[in-house]
Amino acid sequence: MANTLDSLKTMTTVVADTGDFETLAAYTPQDATTNPSLILKALQQDAYASVLDEAIASAADSTTSDQARIDLVIDHLLVGFGLKILEIVPGRVSTEVDACLSFDTEATVAKARELITLYETAGIPRERVLIKIASTWEGIRAAEVLQQDGIRCNMTLLFSLAQAVACAEAGAQLISPFVGRILDWFKANTDETYGRENDPGVASVKEIFAYYKKFGHKTEVMGASFRNVGEILELAGCDLLTISPALLEELQGMSEPVERKLDADKAQEAALDRLDVSEKSFRWLLNEDAMATEKLAQGIRVFGQDMRKVREIVANKL
Repeated sequence: MANTLDSLKTMTTVVADTGDFETLAAYTPQDATTNPSLILKALQQDAYASVLDEAIASAADSTTSDQARIDLVIDHLLVGFGLKILEIVPGRVSTEVDACLSFDTEATVAKARELITLYETAGIPRERVLIKIASTWEGIRAAEVLQQDGIRCNMTLLFSLAQAVACAEAGAQLISPFVGRILDWFKANTDETYGRENDPGVASVKEIFAYYKKFGHKTEVMGASFRNVGEILELAGCDLLTISPALLEELQGMSEPVERKLDADKAQEAALDRLDVSEKSFRWLLNEDAMATEKLAQGIRVFGQDMRKVREIVANKL
């Protein structure tokens, strides 16, 4: 009898959410995602010191300023982790642009192009790389430019339908709605008790999935940031789900049958109206959604702080 993880894989593409490439092979995911927090966690383990050493060696001939050299080492570091991951997964890896660029369209575009160039120099075609960008208005505009260049984007820190629709209309390859962080907010700000049947993060992804299928958007939906296996199983049938190693291990050890919860054909019958996501409307809708506004800002701060810690590790090593 197949375990729950294997059953889930029959209806959803499973992605590993980790910078710990040494654990990937055990779960045979199709793709893998990383972020600054995961990279920071990996760097604090001796097993990954060699990745940083290789990044420093790659930037050794740089004649730029100390600050620019640190930036270059970090680019090589992020790509270095991605290259190790791509030796294990058959599909794609997601590499994140510094969250500090979340409100700068031009700088985001430039950084994404630099990262893709490093991957291509290492022999990896851009089709196997997703550039992760925060789903701010500026980030979405950057994705629009990059997608036209054939650089595929994974829109992260996404908490609302307005963000999701704007990403789809910009032609983004993929979105990562954050299920668990939505639940966190509602637990902290309401008196409700939440379980598998009324999880607001799960409901958000279901609404986005239905909207995309109803209106023919090709952007892939990848549920992310899970707090428990119940959330994952409630989204069986989603295009993709990115799951931490701890939850992958839990799913692998289970024998619970998996029921398809999201169906593209049925989703087309959803009673949804088209959403106006012009800039003024997008900013207003996001502002009116306290949860999405707060979690987006918090996510950018946390990723920005963790990237600064990565910079300190690099600077000290140099």
